[in-house]
Amino acid sequence: MDMKNILSLRILLALMISLTIVGCKRSSSSKNSSRATGWNINDKNGGFQYNTKFQEQETAPGLVFIEGGTFTMGKVQDDVMHDWNNTPNQQHVQSFYMDETEVTNMMYLEYLDWLKRTYPPDDPNFKLIYQGALPDTLVWRNRLGYAEMMTENYLRHPGYAEYPVVGVSWIQAVEFANWRTDRVAEIELQNAGYLERDTHLSATAESNFNTDTYINAPTKTFAGNDSIIKPEKSRKRVQVNAATGDTINQFARRESGLISPKYRLPSEVEWEYAALGLSELRSYNVYRGRKKYPWDGQYTRSGKRKSRGDQLANFKQGKGDYGGIAGWSDDGADITNQVMSYEPNDFGLYDMAGNVAEWVADVYRPIVDDEFSDFNYYRGNVYTKNAINDDGTVKIVTTDEIVYDTLSNGKIVARNLPGEILKVSVDENETYLRTNFDTSDNRNYRDGDKRSSRQYGDSFDEDEENENSSTRKMYNSPNHNIKKDSTGVMIKEYDQSNDRTSLINDEVRVYKGGSWKDRAYWIDPAQRRYFPQDMATDYIGFRCAMSRVGSKSKGGNKKRN
Repeated sequence: MDMKNILSLRILLALMISLTIVGCKRSSSSKNSSRATGWNINDKNGGFQYNTKFQEQETAPGLVFIEGGTFTMGKVQDDVMHDWNNTPNQQHVQSFYMDETEVTNMMYLEYLDWLKRTYPPDDPNFKLIYQGALPDTLVWRNRLGYAEMMTENYLRHPGYAEYPVVGVSWIQAVEFANWRTDRVAEIELQNAGYLERDTHLSATAESNFNTDTYINAPTKTFAGNDSIIKPEKSRKRVQVNAATGDTINQFARRESGLISPKYRLPSEVEWEYAALGLSELRSYNVYRGRKKYPWDGQYTRSGKRKSRGDQLANFKQGKGDYGGIAGWSDDGADITNQVMSYEPNDFGLYDMAGNVAEWVADVYRPIVDDEFSDFNYYRGNVYTKNAINDDGTVKIVTTDEIVYDTLSNGKIVARNLPGEILKVSVDENETYLRTNFDTSDNRNYRDGDKRSSRQYGDSFDEDEENENSSTRKMYNSPNHNIKKDSTGVMIKEYDQSNDRTSLINDEVRVYKGGSWKDRAYWIDPAQRRYFPQDMATDYIGFRCAMSRVGSKSKGGNKKRN
């Protein structure tokens, strides 16, 4: 074979390889062609619509990214209090996001301002909504201490604007997180052109934005006001299916990637993992749970040359000593301190030790049941679903359908608001023959329910069981009672029996971390305490978290080489 033929064969071979590579790239990299059917995705004439350009979840306002992993939850050092409620156990946490700081007074006042504008308290229909969200400023009072300055000024005075909000119950913290979810989703949809600008400033009780409502019944958002939910910018982008006349991309759906997961309280395992800040420390002792504080080392004072001796958190240093000697050995605060006053941990989180303790989502039990779950552990699941009308549409709450709860301390809070979807417990349609759950309320699962009680197998007194059904016989907590007489006057009855054996029930929640009022022992992230979910203190605040969708790590959706 002469050189001319050999050259021709080489050129032909190179051309065939090149065409093969191009063909492979086209078939594997085309995001707008379905690998299941070959149909076009996002076709201008209709069909399946999906955000094929989505890269990864954007960090929502106020949050920082926490890459998940495994760690030893609980305490492996001395248990001075002999609580025996934080036995070490290995847990794995999914990646999530958490507030950089505690929720501040100014952040909470923004929430109160929106409520006041949307549900005016001078309207009898809405009076209890605003009142139920107000922090309890009387938590500062002390029978033998002067604290009226904090009672009158701490929440609203600009001098305390960037201080953590206190006097907020667990229930109020959850409602704040729900409100925040809606406002962040609303502004994202405004920026993307799916909603008219500044709708949050003109919201009313019957015309406002709720995330779940928008996803499930977008035309009922803002009471169906087309000028808001179909703005001019959106109309220019909307495409019409020539064959059917149906609009395409008129409303943002989950598939758009614009609507983030909800703000919520972090679970106990998430909070403890985030507080320890294990991202930069990979030593054997850290992995085994021997990291004592959110910073490295076993002491509360800085060892760095520039800040040697400075306290690394705001806590009570001893009896009658809430900050140290003025001008020397001081932690910079006597009560709470402005957020970001101390160095962050390795995740970039501030005040995960000291300043204020923080609510977490979990119902309290003395033991973390790692035998049943060692992945994203959480006790407190109460599953619900959307209420459905007879015509198959979701049921939207109206003004005359607001449900109020009377709490154990006599306060009244709204559990749903106009514009939201009514939620009901899951039933047999969801639980039949399931192996992973069989009831709506799972707070008592494997602990506190009838089957896990010490008296299981004995004959239960039905009246006694119903009287305190939330925790049955195992915990036997006091059963205070609040009711109204025929004239509407509230009657508060105290349980004065002497046979109650515990303060634990299903309405008691975990709080983590030490506060300005606690000794150094409590700023260890492994420590755990509990408090009634409908009550508040001057030393418990909170911060929000958000789940992460997609990859475990930042940039993890990109293909690795």
